[in-house]
Amino acid sequence: MFQALDHAAAGERLDGVAAAQPLDLVFIEGFTGQTVIGIHDNELHLPQPLTIDVCAGVPHVRACETDSIADTIDYGELRQRLCGLLQDHRVRLLEALAEQIARIAIDEFHAHWVRVRIAKPRKFEDTAAVGVMIERRREPRPLPSRSAALRLIGQGLVPGSR
Repeated sequence: MFQALDHAAAGERLDGVAAAQPLDLVFIEGFTGQTVIGIHDNELHLPQPLTIDVCAGVPHVRACETDSIADTIDYGELRQRLCGLLQDHRVRLLEALAEQIARIAIDEFHAHWVRVRIAKPRKFEDTAAVGVMIERRREPRPLPSRSAALRLIGQGLVPGSR
């Protein structure tokens, strides 16, 4: 059911990173929690169950060599953030909640790519689940500003010359 791992196993490029720079994937699959979310009046008073899958990728995690949790995404801490978010969020749409989860993975846990799937199980009697799945990528960092000397050279001036 968690397609991020299936795509990765098939060798697909998940985030546009060149094949020479593979991603290491850390995932939480089947996290279940309760929260108040929805747009219909019958959804806005009592918590309802959600199932959340998060798959976060980073280029070659250093933890492969260091064996240190500080060098990877700690899925225990990510799980704790999910628990807190289900208590504290103030959004109505699953899309908005998925976006918040993606931002946490990217901004707080330094993922370069993330896929978030949120489902409302048995929302309707004739469905197993309804929900959303989003993918997000870390925005490229801007290049550092050029030094003063490079700016002068670009203007046709050579530092130290008269």
